[in-house]
Amino acid sequence: MKTVGIVVEYNPFHNGHLYHAQKAREAADADVVIAVMSGHFLQRGEPALMNKWARTRMALLNGVDLVVELPYAFSAQKADVFGYGAISTLNALGCHAFCFGSENGKLAPFLDAYYHLQESAHLLNAPIQHYMKRGYSFPRAQALAREALFTDEWTLDLSQPNNILGFHYIQANERIGSPMTPLTIKRQQAGYHDDQLTEGDITSATSIRKALAQDQGSYTAIQKYVPSSVIAEMQDYYRKYHTFHTWEMYWPQLQYRLLTDALPALQEIYEVAEGIEYRLKEASRQAASFSEFMHQVKTKRYTWTRIQRMLVHLLTNTTKAEMEKAAESVQYIRLLGMNRIGQEYIRSIKKKLSIPLISRTAAYKELLALDVKATEVYLQGLRIPSLLDSEFKQPPILWP
Repeated sequence: MKTVGIVVEYNPFHNGHLYHAQKAREAADADVVIAVMSGHFLQRGEPALMNKWARTRMALLNGVDLVVELPYAFSAQKADVFGYGAISTLNALGCHAFCFGSENGKLAPFLDAYYHLQESAHLLNAPIQHYMKRGYSFPRAQALAREALFTDEWTLDLSQPNNILGFHYIQANERIGSPMTPLTIKRQQAGYHDDQLTEGDITSATSIRKALAQDQGSYTAIQKYVPSSVIAEMQDYYRKYHTFHTWEMYWPQLQYRLLTDALPALQEIYEVAEGIEYRLKEASRQAASFSEFMHQVKTKRYTWTRIQRMLVHLLTNTTKAEMEKAAESVQYIRLLGMNRIGQEYIRSIKKKLSIPLISRTAAYKELLALDVKATEVYLQGLRIPSLLDSEFKQPPILWP
């Protein structure tokens, strides 16, 4: 069976994601579409709108045959670590190709950029440090350094979010020596960060979340942008839990940690660096909400996304030592759901896998420690104690 992998978050699933899954299958001439999906906390340092099981069902109802989880050690991470974890997982599953959406839409500029940077990486170090000393964030300093050095040669815009991730997927694929064929399709109609609903039938997940936040419990504004099965899933989730997950739900927990943890304890948390713990503590004393807190903490050097990821790791109490060990390599594949095609594929490769395929978690508690901790923190936002052991009781979803 020929397989194509995609890297997803589905926060929530929408028509653009449906287009991606369909076009990936076509581009790779694949029998099986495999999605590696972030769990409960996402790449930009946000809690997922709905839990991973609801998002798995959305995927299986809309063109994906098999869904596995991107471990926490790789999901709430900067692009290079995120990309390495996702591509390593797809490679471990024996994918023949992977397909990503991009603002560019053509593969050649990604390959050119990768090989060009491989040859010239040493030239970037000095200008990157120059721009960082002027207060720019590391990603912005990288971009400015590239623009200064490679004005004529550069054709890939690495200020665009999907281009950035696509570049790191290519980089990871080369790094691990994977035989997977990279493919890309052009992002349609809406930009990743666009927060307004479009006139067409494809809009950004950001704009959908904003529309939901403005009118929770009503789906009229977003109906044309998402499959009907997704609307049904969202309605069911909201009826069951009376909310979607946002950072504001976790503000009391976060504020408590920042107010009560000593500075040395904060310094041990992954991504806390360069004295920002002082700024975090001071802002936690003054802010009345998560949004207010973020506006007080953000600087030119520390992007919104970088701070959010830092705060996710603070919520889960993930230390530098824990993360450095966990993110060295992908150590397991966590199966979230599959349809009959996905089941057939898993049966055909199960004995060939080089790392454990986990469908029942009880025997892998130590290996899954970070994922379990992240789930328990995520579920605290719902304040339903009976859900806290769900990570061990929920089997993979079989659909239909």
